[in-house]
Amino acid sequence: MSVPEAGQSAGRDEQEMDNYEQHQTRVLMALMQGLCAARYRKADNTPCLVDQGLYLGSVGAALNNEALKSLNITHILVVARSLNPAFPAEFTYKKIEVLDSPDTDLGKHFGECFTFIDEGTCTGGNVLVHCFAGRSRR
Repeated sequence: MSVPEAGQSAGRDEQEMDNYEQHQTRVLMALMQGLCAARYRKADNTPCLVDQGLYLGSVGAALNNEALKSLNITHILVVARSLNPAFPAEFTYKKIEVLDSPDTDLGKHFGECFTFIDEGTCTGGNVLVHCFAGRSRR
């Protein structure tokens, strides 16, 4: 039976501490994102008309089922990595997996986004484009 040297034990303890700190950071980030989502849901929950058949909004607008239905929104374009469709049985979704950040290059996704928007408006519905905080859509 071998006894670990002091340096090996210290290295293992340091790695365990790093893993614990990374886990705590992930938990804290998830909690902060949840709190932000609750804030946006309350403060920014109305889709904004920008062109015939096309609306923009934050996560709050995408979670406002009553408003979505009253505006005849049938298609929802989600432009964020961290968000999933809220009502997949009620709306047609397309998700563009990008960071919700002002410096994200959205141009490379325009073709597929335009196709999806045309699909929604050509069938008589309206389309909501949304991200988490509203940064990427500016």
